Parts: sequence; C-alpha cells; structure tokens
Amino acid sequence: MATLYVRNIPEELYRALRKRAQQHRKTIAAEIRTMFEENFPTASALRKRKRIFRHLENLRFLVSPGQGPFPSSEQMQREDRER
Repeated sequence: MATLYVRNIPEELYRALRKRAQQHRKTIAAEIRTMFEENFPTASALRKRKRIFRHLENLRFLVSPGQGPFPSSEQMQREDRER
C-alpha cells in the first residue's frame, strides 16, 4: 500500500478534518482515506457504475405492467363520490 504525506495544511482545514474524523469516530488518516474512496473512484468502481446506469436506463423503457390488482385513482375517486 502506498503512503502519502501532505505538508503545509492550513490550520483551519486541519481543524475541520479533525472535527469530521471525531464525528465519524475515526482517525484523521482513516477519514481522509474514506473521503478519497468516495470522491476518487477506481476504474473497477467506474465500470460497476456504468453497468448500473445501463441497467437503470433499460428499466426506463420497459412497458408498465398495467394497473395490477389495485384500482386507479380515478376509480377510487368515483367510488368515493358515490358514497
């Protein structure tokens, strides 16, 4: 695993990182690793996202299965008015 050293972090930023790490009950290094993982996806993570988006895109174009066993809102309103 690679090691990364960062120098000359502004004090205000360091305090914000420390506060965020404390809120998540992590060390500052662990919090920064989490932030990197969330904001800089790997090639495999990007491929996985693309597969998911393609699947969602395909779902958009599926024909609706119809009304199903439930009455439409229009039907329910008519029934309610007849009471």
